[in-house]
Amino acid sequence: MVRALTSGPRPTPPQSKSASGKAAAPLTPYEKARARNIEVNASRMKCLGVTAAAKAISKDSKKRKAPSPAAPPPAPVRKSSRARAEVSYKEPTMKEFEEAFAAADDGSDALRSAAKAAVSSASRAGYSPAPPKFPFAPALDLADGAARDKKTGKLMFKDHPEFTPNLTPKQVIRAGSWGGVYFNPRGGKAGIKGRDVAVSPNEFPKDWFDGLKADAYKARRYDIKRNKYGVKAGQDQAFWEEHGWIIPQDPRGWFQWYCRFYQGRRTADDARQISRWVGVAGAKGRWKTNLCKKCVHANKRFDDQTISPVIRQTMLHWAYEITEQDVKDVMKRM
Repeated sequence: MVRALTSGPRPTPPQSKSASGKAAAPLTPYEKARARNIEVNASRMKCLGVTAAAKAISKDSKKRKAPSPAAPPPAPVRKSSRARAEVSYKEPTMKEFEEAFAAADDGSDALRSAAKAAVSSASRAGYSPAPPKFPFAPALDLADGAARDKKTGKLMFKDHPEFTPNLTPKQVIRAGSWGGVYFNPRGGKAGIKGRDVAVSPNEFPKDWFDGLKADAYKARRYDIKRNKYGVKAGQDQAFWEEHGWIIPQDPRGWFQWYCRFYQGRRTADDARQISRWVGVAGAKGRWKTNLCKKCVHANKRFDDQTISPVIRQTMLHWAYEITEQDVKDVMKRM
């Protein structure tokens, strides 16, 4: 029979010594009571056999092996002998276009061309765009009575066959351009040559502006909400002047020249202005080519406004709206 461990006088625990050999401070009443309780509980556990059972369980658990992880399922086996086409619809950045998808840092034309060809080939192979989710309201109206090429819809000027915009000045204005400030002499930011610019809507046919609110074309402050694509595009008057693109006869720039050219005026500056347009929106114009390639790489239609609205707005300022045929023509050169 086990004797009660709580009966009889309990020995006073000896005082411990510190590391220096000196007697430690005496225990507090709480510490003495705690030490007695620990001693009593340990004795009870030993008498009941709990300590021995715990040790046996610990040894048994160490002998058991951990279950092996389940084997991963086998990878599917491709049955077709046709090579898988790796197509990416991630829209390349402007920098990637300018660097022609360079694959190396050494500037090798051969490597750069090879990388560009690989990306272009994959994009062409996977190009099958679905109709855009949002309806597209084209600025281009082929039934406006203007002299156009019947096949392409581009405008024709017999004395300058290389100049082929497809939007008339009226269509550019009515679509929504330049944040609404173009025809205000003080519209937008001031130029470096003065506050006022010699420009007026009164110079041109009234039907170009009929039905439009005045702030749609001669507002004082630029507002992106007035632009067709709801974004800011293009530079201000000071930027045009600083880069030498403005001459006195057309102080508001290219579009003012175009409006006057369309009305029949011809000047010695026509060749320069047309050359600028060709570099932007001509057959191999950088911005038209850029926008068409973005459509192909993103697998989107020519009229999907989610693809580069800033470039689309810029193209609108240059009197051009890309067509499905433009995308096909660019794909042939990719």
